Amino acid sequence: MNEQRFRWRNRQLREHTAVVDGKLAPTKLIKNTTYLNVYLKQWMQGHIWIYNDRIIYSGPEWPPSTEGTEIIDGSESYIVPGYIEPHAHPFQLYNPRSLAEYAAGTGTTTLINDNLMWLLLTDKEKAFSLLEEFMNVSASMYWWARFDSQSALHDGEQEEFEEQVLSWLQHDAVIQGGELTAWPDVLYGGDDQMLHWMQETKRSRKPMEGHLPGASWKTLVKMKLLGLDSEHESMTADEVIERLSHGYQTGLRHSSIRPDLPNILKGLIEKNHQQYDRVMFTTDGSTPGFYREGVINPCIKIALEAGINDVDAYMMGSYQAARHFGIDDRLGSLAPGRVAHLNFLSSRDNPNPHSVLAKGEWVRKDDKLVSKNEDFPWETYGLEPLSLSFDITDDDLQFSMPVGMEMVNEVIMKPYALDLDASVDRIPAENDEAFLTLIDRDGEWKVNTLLKGFTDSLGALISSYSNTGDLILLGKSRADMKLAFRRLKEIGGGIVLVDDGEIIYELPLSLGGVMTDIPMEELMEREKELKEILKKYGYTYGDPVYTLLFLSSMHLPFIRITPVGIVDVKKNEVLYPAIMR
Repeated sequence: MNEQRFRWRNRQLREHTAVVDGKLAPTKLIKNTTYLNVYLKQWMQGHIWIYNDRIIYSGPEWPPSTEGTEIIDGSESYIVPGYIEPHAHPFQLYNPRSLAEYAAGTGTTTLINDNLMWLLLTDKEKAFSLLEEFMNVSASMYWWARFDSQSALHDGEQEEFEEQVLSWLQHDAVIQGGELTAWPDVLYGGDDQMLHWMQETKRSRKPMEGHLPGASWKTLVKMKLLGLDSEHESMTADEVIERLSHGYQTGLRHSSIRPDLPNILKGLIEKNHQQYDRVMFTTDGSTPGFYREGVINPCIKIALEAGINDVDAYMMGSYQAARHFGIDDRLGSLAPGRVAHLNFLSSRDNPNPHSVLAKGEWVRKDDKLVSKNEDFPWETYGLEPLSLSFDITDDDLQFSMPVGMEMVNEVIMKPYALDLDASVDRIPAENDEAFLTLIDRDGEWKVNTLLKGFTDSLGALISSYSNTGDLILLGKSRADMKLAFRRLKEIGGGIVLVDDGEIIYELPLSLGGVMTDIPMEELMEREKELKEILKKYGYTYGDPVYTLLFLSSMHLPFIRITPVGIVDVKKNEVLYPAIMR
């Protein structure tokens, strides 16, 4: 098994030192190149020796032996460490493996991943086995330990969730606690269990990440006192500087729903900000189409175009994240002992690599991807097409709530008073309201209301992709909703659109009804098609996938549809409970 995530075996370590003495030859040698030394913050010239998946040496010396070595001319290239995504949500229709393989091919060779869907979709033992399986992926993959589900779960499900937290936190592939979205429960609600988990994170010497959008200085200071180390919700340069001033490692976000990076960097430059050693980039789990140009490389490009020093820009995309997570002895630089993640650039101002080595193997070479075409045993870990044992009935589609949810943007919902006759078979097209049901994937409960602002004419959208893995039924027509649900059952989960009795779009999500295993490039086109269709039916925002994901997410204002019912987020109060079927 590849042991690079944590350590190399004694035999391997002896081989690495033998390369220095000339008893073994490097497997690869990059000669006469210009490379970034992150410790001197300088571009250097010399050679880079690699043995299998490890960097042996970078500098002016030539190896004593090159017998059988693949010698690569680096004279036309600038080499930087593989990029690091410090805050990945690898379940946005894609799966962790497909995202990691795609990211590696564009230069992002390390991802620190959210574990939320493993907590909801599979048991702990299978999830931990999956983490070991992911060690064979080209990219290096690490994980968080979630303390909260981002939604409101029934008591039994909440207990199952909480029972797993400490085991995840203790796992050696987990290098962070958080992201802590339920921080108000700790700060204002007296949640000592969550505070205990935070203390256990500190005891384990693992950093802890918060989720503090719009936080005041008092909140930032209090949460720092309670143990937070990093935060990525800054929307302005002032918010970045505020977080840095209190000692937070600060992520600069550029995502599909918050593409803030250009304005943040412009503001930092205008304020003559000079210190970027506690700053890193993140795309914060963007939806597939946002990654057409890559993952972290576009962030570095934005920084370079904004006028950030090139050394700082590349270090924010690599070393600064590795240092923060305490994995800089393995990643984030081109020094001896590091995993051989290298990006070959055509110039210092172009962060899009023409060639990429990941774990010492080519994943991109001369602007062409090196394909592996390997199958992945998802079924072994319980990730199979969704099997639904129930049907939608007329009783399931009864809408008598006095309060609905109105979209403010893609992800923020506010309550509004319903004055629509919800007994009709199809809501008229002259308004933008639609039936909305969240239903348990096991068919045990349901929550019904209306959603305003998603569509003015679509008959039905049925999705098993959601924050909790439960089913979203949305649309103007009861008949179309039933047809879409039947089709969702046939394809084993996914997203299905129906209008006037015709299926107009479907995206199977064969991995637990939440993720697909199709290549990222194909998924990007399927997502683009979904957006174009929904736009024709009145969706006026930019990211419908995130709308579906966050309908039940309790870390966003103001009202949510959750497994326990319609919830007022600020008051943490169930307005209308879920109904048992």
